[in-house]
Amino acid sequence: MDFAALAAVVRENRVQQIVLGLPLRMSGEEGTQADWVRSFAEELKDHVPVPIDLRDERWTSKQAERVLMGSGIHKQDRKPAIDRLSAVILLQDYLDSKGVA
Repeated sequence: MDFAALAAVVRENRVQQIVLGLPLRMSGEEGTQADWVRSFAEELKDHVPVPIDLRDERWTSKQAERVLMGSGIHKQDRKPAIDRLSAVILLQDYLDSKGVA
């Protein structure tokens, strides 16, 4: 990972908080992917001067898929759209939890 490039993006855009999705198992337990995200976040902390918040992302893909099913997007094009919309849902959840309108 190019942490220097990420740090530059944080500086240039005056980022004040980083929100990362934490891929938990449906049971709520952490698995290999969650371990990877936690390791990434720990290493990222050494390169950026802003807080990093890990958020449960278990249901974001399902929510995004439901939204996009009726959107007319071809099934083959839906996966990237689901990923983007999942990120939006995750961020909105974070903002809602902080009372940000």
